[in-house]
Amino acid sequence: MGPTPRTPDGHPDLTGLWNGFGDNLLGVPNQMYNAGIEVGKDGTTRDVHSGAMIGTWPLPKRGPQNNEQAERAATLLRRMGSNRPIYKPQYWQTVKDFDANANEDDPSNQCMPAGVPRVGVPSYIAQTPTYLVFIYPGQGGLIATQTSYRMIPTDGRKHTNLEDLDGTWNGEAIGHWEGDTMVIDTIGFNSSSWFDQLGGYFHSENMHVVERLHRDGNTLTWTATVDDPDVLFKPWTTTPRTVILDPNPKAMLMESLPCSERDLVHAVTKEHH
Repeated sequence: MGPTPRTPDGHPDLTGLWNGFGDNLLGVPNQMYNAGIEVGKDGTTRDVHSGAMIGTWPLPKRGPQNNEQAERAATLLRRMGSNRPIYKPQYWQTVKDFDANANEDDPSNQCMPAGVPRVGVPSYIAQTPTYLVFIYPGQGGLIATQTSYRMIPTDGRKHTNLEDLDGTWNGEAIGHWEGDTMVIDTIGFNSSSWFDQLGGYFHSENMHVVERLHRDGNTLTWTATVDDPDVLFKPWTTTPRTVILDPNPKAMLMESLPCSERDLVHAVTKEHH
């Protein structure tokens, strides 16, 4: 793993291109783990949150599944993770309706921003003594999302009064260090985004998100806790997500194509990710 690089002020240096092992919303192996499912090399699966083994289908003997079979299998497996937000009873039907109609209701399928915390781990981080800059390239996969960025002050300032904020997709974020962990506290959201990769998990404008990023050597671990007393029964914390620093010092983020919705008109069923 190696030592953790530090800045002149003694804090871990989070700067770098964090795209090794894959995260965010790309259709890569780590995405299944981010959904709470660990897939072993022998085809066994385990619930990350509880540790319980999950009974799954046998692998086909005549070669790999076709795209349609693989998509359906991955969709079912992805939904077996036990780490899910718990809503107040009066909102469960709304969650179910959103999920059932996600092809049309999911804002990501209309090329809207993913929002926080759904956007996940930043692909690139720039760190200065008073700011962090996060870059999230536009991508497809589990959901579609446009390129976005966040500029996060770490200079000790306080939040704006919530009543004075115009709600946005990414909210107003302020960072501070707790030991070697960067803690990012965000308020001031609109109510247009969903906050998990799937499931119809909506939120109110009073959502409060606390992210934690911890670097060990060239590995970065991210979690987010969502607190929304308007709709959630209790705060919910994501499954930890891990990414690895790109070993190529000259690595660059490629320009992302603009999000263009062209699928919905061709949908014939409600099947979705």
